[in-house]
Parts: sequence; structure tokens; C-alpha cells
Amino acid sequence: MDDLSIIELFRKRDEKAITELKEKYERVCLNAAGSILSVREDIEECVNSAYYEVWNKIPPESPDCLKAYLCRIVRNIAVNKLRYNYAEKRNVKLAVSLDELAECIPDRNTDDLSAEKLAAAISIFLRTQDERNRKIFIRRYWYGESLSEIARFFDMNEKTAATCLFRTRKKLKEFLQKEGYYHE
Repeated sequence: MDDLSIIELFRKRDEKAITELKEKYERVCLNAAGSILSVREDIEECVNSAYYEVWNKIPPESPDCLKAYLCRIVRNIAVNKLRYNYAEKRNVKLAVSLDELAECIPDRNTDDLSAEKLAAAISIFLRTQDERNRKIFIRRYWYGESLSEIARFFDMNEKTAATCLFRTRKKLKEFLQKEGYYHE
């Protein structure tokens, strides 16, 4: 079915419009959302939300290019979902894990350093660590995973994971001090 016929079905409020839209553009929509999101359920949710939004916008809107119109809606919904997912990570659990790092990361207010230089130094340090400790560190302080999640993933108990993190933070503090970053 061509785009004008699908748009006409939307104008008539015929539910077949959604079926035709899905049949013609589902793969394109999944690819558009998939280029932004990585979780299959999120991608499918965005595409379904886009179908619903198109249903609510046509009429009164009448797009010249249905494919571009639909892809723009999918992309906007996917970007909003991505923002939501990242905002969700900025929670109390993540704040607690970042407080742990405060003991070894210099305060930017007291040292003349840029975030880029500090990040580069931390990256250099992490490359010197064995793979397991590096992954544990990244899961905790980048992805904000709990000790129980990390322990489960690495098949260890929580105290072992906490000890690994403590030792890695101690080594990081020593490394940063040797690199000229001072911490009180």
C-alpha cells in the first residue's frame, strides 16, 4: 500500500492504518530506534509508541513523506528513552558508589586540573590493572552496579568484590599521587 493510502486510512480513523504502517515500515523503524538504543524491549517499545503517536497526529497533520515523518518520531522517542535510561542511573545507588571514589580522586576545587587530564590518568591506571579488577571497577563506577550484582556476575561473594574495589581504589590513589594529583 502506498503512503497516501495509509495516510487516508489514518484520516478515516481506520485501525488498518497501523497494520499497514507497521507492515511497510517496521524494519526501518526498528533500525532507527536500534541505532540509538541497544535493548530490544526498549527498541520495540519506542516503535510501538511511534505508531500510537502517528495515530494521534494524523489528522490534523498531513506529512509529505510518511517514512521520514515516522522515522523522526521514532528517533525522538528513542532519544528520550535513552535520556531516561541514563537519568535513571543517576540515583542514590550510583551516588554511594561515587562517594567511594571520592577518597582517591582529587577535588577539582583544590587542584589545577582538568576533567580530561584526570580521566586520561584514570584510563592509563585502569590499563595497568588485571582484566577482572578493571572490569569490577568499571561495573561499579561507570555503570553504577551494586556489589551484589558484581559479585553475582563474577561468581564471588560481596565481601570479595568490596575488597577488590578497596584495593583498586587504594592503588588508584597512589598512582594519581605519583602523577602529581594530590588528595587530602
